[in-house]
Amino acid sequence: MANILVVDDELGIRDLLLEILNDEGHNVEAAENAGQARQARLRYSPDLVLLDIWMPDTDGVTLLKEWAATGLLTMPVVMMSGHATIDTAVEATKIGAHSFLEKPITLQKLLKAVNEGLAKGGRAKTVVPAAVTKQVELTVESAMTGGQLLPEAMDIGPLVNQSFQLDKPLREARDEFEKAYFEFHLSKEGGSMTRVAEKTGLERTHLYRKLKQLGVDLSRSKRNA
Repeated sequence: MANILVVDDELGIRDLLLEILNDEGHNVEAAENAGQARQARLRYSPDLVLLDIWMPDTDGVTLLKEWAATGLLTMPVVMMSGHATIDTAVEATKIGAHSFLEKPITLQKLLKAVNEGLAKGGRAKTVVPAAVTKQVELTVESAMTGGQLLPEAMDIGPLVNQSFQLDKPLREARDEFEKAYFEFHLSKEGGSMTRVAEKTGLERTHLYRKLKQLGVDLSRSKRNA
């Protein structure tokens, strides 16, 4: 678990990144401009910063230069932008940025940049303790938890042995199956939207829309976990 500062003037992006990173077990602080980012940097001592380039008061590259000049660039910084040029990305890297993410940011690229940044800063996820002797299979789950053993799958009752009425119209039968399918994976993954997205091969935003369409109760999945 790490302390991560997200700096972006777009509320939707801040909320999405905060939710994903919280879901991954990190402590996340959000700032919507350079002024808030300066205060959070001093108060929060983040292990990693996700910094947007284009902001209304002070742009991200200028803030990066400021931190570098004052000795405050002690943590990896991942720059973000949907409109930056190659020259801007190169300039940020020369100043000291760890990497650059182009918007719209995919889940896979975000988690890869965060994990690589934390590894560089010495805050890579914890490996399995030596006392654990059980062999960990190389799966998506073990990779996302740093090799830690996940709890055994729980008994979630009738979902496992769900039967479906085949005399229904195809669309209704398919929706019924998909709802049971997603409820099963949500319970198995402890309500983690990030891991369910990885497991089912769906983008996180598409997954949210699908669950809402099917009427899946997310709060119930987390209670079962």
